[in-house]
Amino acid sequence: MPKTKTVSAKTSLRSHLVLGSLFENIEVAERTLVDLCNEAGCPSDDEYWLVTALREALANAAKHGNKLNPALKVDIDYTVNPDRVEIRILDEGQGFDLNDVPDPTDAANLLRPSGRGIFYMNQFMSHVDITCGQGGGTEVFMYRDLNPGEPVTQDAGEA
Repeated sequence: MPKTKTVSAKTSLRSHLVLGSLFENIEVAERTLVDLCNEAGCPSDDEYWLVTALREALANAAKHGNKLNPALKVDIDYTVNPDRVEIRILDEGQGFDLNDVPDPTDAANLLRPSGRGIFYMNQFMSHVDITCGQGGGTEVFMYRDLNPGEPVTQDAGEA
């Protein structure tokens, strides 16, 4: 019988990354998130949705915010515990007006090859807040609630 490790709901792990604006760096941020989730004992069913939302937010920060300029940085903060995963992403771009983002569910946009990142983030996370600073830069703060109130167990072999 596999051993289980019960993780306290008070267990909270934090990490901060500063990455250059390159698509290849998204994998570094993704691996960090997965490692933190595994360490905190997050339910594995949520991992796909968390990683997908993170990838979309980072791709937007690198491509649209920082124009793929590797000298411009993307800051990422994670707070991970068994009940909630919070992610904050800040780029150094010029910012944008959220009202100018076309609705990807509109018939005119259904066949567009891009433009669904913010939509996906909103679908996969419990909360998404996007703010654009007066001096530029865009901050995305998002979290996903993970089975609140349920005990979290993890196979000892996976820890």
